[in-house]
Amino acid sequence: MTEVTRILAAIELGDPQAAEQLLPLVYEELRRLAADKLAREAPGQTLDATALVHEAYLRLVGHDDSPRWKDRGHFFAAAAQAMRRILVDNARRKRARKRGAGLHRQSLDAVAAPEIELEVVALDVALQKLAEADPVKARLVELRYFAGLTSEQAAKALDISPSTADRHWAYAKAWLRNEVRGR
Repeated sequence: MTEVTRILAAIELGDPQAAEQLLPLVYEELRRLAADKLAREAPGQTLDATALVHEAYLRLVGHDDSPRWKDRGHFFAAAAQAMRRILVDNARRKRARKRGAGLHRQSLDAVAAPEIELEVVALDVALQKLAEADPVKARLVELRYFAGLTSEQAAKALDISPSTADRHWAYAKAWLRNEVRGR
């Protein structure tokens, strides 16, 4: 049992200091994951990696009805899902009518770059549709794309073979690409 898994078990048992012990162990990996996700965002992002990690961490362990994690991989999958929700919520908030309905001054970089915020929201909608049709493939996308897990790590987390994970990944990427592009 890894130290992270031991602390996750302590959190589940209600140990009040366990959450404080967990953050130092997972912080750098969560920060790397957050930085990777934010690198794909449009210029002018108001969130930074530190803020994204802290917000995700608070959503994961910051309340009494926190979900329980069976191991390290399960925890990082939950963290990836929390980061995805935060990024999608942030993109939707920026597009909200009360915030100008997307009308804003654009820098040359923003004009030259693809509309990544719209892509994040479109990807989220497409991923929800995929989850309705095939929850395992949708979960695999979350683990690979949002959690940054390798194919082998994601396969282990989903309890499927690596070759099945590779086939699901190829299918899901193609399906999502077509869904986002409206084909």
